Amino acid sequence: MKAGGASLRAVWGLFVLFAILPPGVTESLGDLQSRFDRETNGVRKAKLLEKLGNAQLEETRRAGKAGDYTAVGLTLEKYRDNVRAALEALKRQHPDAEKQSNGYRQLEMHVRKGIREVDDVLLVSPEGYQPPLQLVRHDLVGMDEEMLKMLFPRRPGDQHAAAPPAEKQP
Repeated sequence: MKAGGASLRAVWGLFVLFAILPPGVTESLGDLQSRFDRETNGVRKAKLLEKLGNAQLEETRRAGKAGDYTAVGLTLEKYRDNVRAALEALKRQHPDAEKQSNGYRQLEMHVRKGIREVDDVLLVSPEGYQPPLQLVRHDLVGMDEEMLKMLFPRRPGDQHAAAPPAEKQP
């Protein structure tokens, strides 16, 4: 009976291991990029960017550890371009993000993650590599702000921008 229990635990352990592996581990960066490029549905494209973006950010970390800041810059520029493509696809198919937020939410959260990664790279990258990385960061922040405005068009902090009320005449 113990031998059967041990093999059952081993099978269960393998199941748990595969269940907790991050998605996309078995797919290469090139395969994910090809799937992303072929995808025409904006929501699926945004959700696929989660897998592709994670793979790109992991590639950025590997290249950074190896000191290959040219590859870091190119990978982050491709990430930015992919974010832009996903956002444009969402805007074409679902222009009202407040009512149809699926895809926008996932994309916005991943872009925040990407901005943090760019910030980390900027801290350690040599000075000559920083200007293009700063441009990537600027573009990502701009797209993030655009998505937040689309998702939450009536934010309480924006009320002060309205015209002041007219004074009553006696």
